[in-house]
Amino acid sequence: MATRFTRLGAWGLWLAGAAWLLPQAHAEQFTIRYETGAAGAQTTSATFSTVGVETFESVSTGSGKTYTTDFGTGGAISATYQNLQVNNADKYGGANGSGHYAVTFSNTGYEINFGGSGVNYFGFWLSALDANNYVTFYRAGQKLLDFTPADLLAMVNGQSAYYGNPNAPFKGQNAGEPYAFVNFFNEGGYFDRIVFRQAGGGGYESDNHTVGFWQTQGTGAVVSSIQVTAVPEPGLAVLFGLGSVVALSAARRRRGA
Repeated sequence: MATRFTRLGAWGLWLAGAAWLLPQAHAEQFTIRYETGAAGAQTTSATFSTVGVETFESVSTGSGKTYTTDFGTGGAISATYQNLQVNNADKYGGANGSGHYAVTFSNTGYEINFGGSGVNYFGFWLSALDANNYVTFYRAGQKLLDFTPADLLAMVNGQSAYYGNPNAPFKGQNAGEPYAFVNFFNEGGYFDRIVFRQAGGGGYESDNHTVGFWQTQGTGAVVSSIQVTAVPEPGLAVLFGLGSVVALSAARRRRGA
């Protein structure tokens, strides 16, 4: 009996050690800012160690697009867009009033998948903002942040300089909706997938998708600072710890044979 309980105690210690090695939930901070240096700003004021921009100029117009881009980083950052619609510039979108822009009209939306490598910054020119525009950030399949436009709408409400398209030849058109560049900074981790969706009538228009690893957050005003709970992916230490438990079990079975 003593031997049996001794073995059970050893098992308990090893399992406790393995549990300690398992990834623990921790808090990460998302800070969201919008550019205030000029109401018509269509790029970020943040600074980066690595940064790239997708302008959609090389993508043909149409819906259901799937393509891979390196955001002009020479391969340092890469992602695949899935189920994207690309439109020609009009009063609702198109940075600088020309070229192409990204849009979705559905609650399914489109996604940007970084293939597990991830970044800690994402920013974009959000044009023709409405209350049904949603963007969601994930890591390893876990939802980190579901950003609704309510806070941003409240901040620019009454600031006429943000309303209406700021670019010729559409300047002043669609005067009932604001246009602003929005920045998302993950201050304690990274994200590897982003989903844009339109939860109701209208569309979710955006351009100048900017990705990277931020150094400073620039001069934009803080829309919100949100603490999220995240579980990091298992590392080699976890696998080693669990492997040790299995190895110990096998060794004891051999000795008892």
